[in-house]
Amino acid sequence: MKAFFFLFLLLVNNIFLFAQKEKGFALVQGAVVRGNSTKKELALVFTADETGEGLPTILETLKGEKIKASFFFTGRFYRKASFQHFVQQAKKERHYLGPHSDGHLLYCDWNKRDSLLVTKDSFETDLEKNLRTIKDSGLPRPRFFIPPFEWWNDSIAVWSKEKNLLLFNFTPGIRTAADYTWPELGTVYKSSKWIMNWLKEFAATNPTALNGAIVLLHAGTDERRKDKFYNRLQEMIRFLKTKGYSFKRIDQLLD
Repeated sequence: MKAFFFLFLLLVNNIFLFAQKEKGFALVQGAVVRGNSTKKELALVFTADETGEGLPTILETLKGEKIKASFFFTGRFYRKASFQHFVQQAKKERHYLGPHSDGHLLYCDWNKRDSLLVTKDSFETDLEKNLRTIKDSGLPRPRFFIPPFEWWNDSIAVWSKEKNLLLFNFTPGIRTAADYTWPELGTVYKSSKWIMNWLKEFAATNPTALNGAIVLLHAGTDERRKDKFYNRLQEMIRFLKTKGYSFKRIDQLLD
């Protein structure tokens, strides 16, 4: 019976993967990492766990530029009283809100990706807590899920699918996610100027490289980073508009 159930899940997962590929989506370890690469559209995705000081600036910028984005927060972020106003504002302004795990768990080893650091039970318990908090915040049940640390393997993708969630991550090669780094990290640190210059050069030398892209940014950073990239969000959006890109919520990009 267990063998039959395993084969059934494998079949369901294979059907799901085939459906995503048929839509022109790119996948890594069972998670979607790019929408349709033939369309000049992309999604801005903001994640947060313990910090979210950039939300006032981010929401104001998105409103001013008349675009929608997607926000994925941990359960402890949703529960923090000081962030509740911004969660409700994002909902009111029709941005997408979804889960980022409850306690920002590391699912698998950094060096041996196939080695899980969580059991299926602990994964589900943590994720359900995040989903309950989202429901308690008056938000609709989400269909999309970005893993904590943006690190997962195919088991996590299958388990997410069993919870009726589509696992996704930012498009490989896009360096905007380095906006969380701070100077003391040494060569890992990337300044806002570096990130912006990289993006402009990348878009100029690869005219279709951002087609269907999932562009990750952080809603808050460590206090040791004084150079906040979200303060240049308007500049980034306007640059991408000049390149002909339209902005979609993650559910619109991946539907």
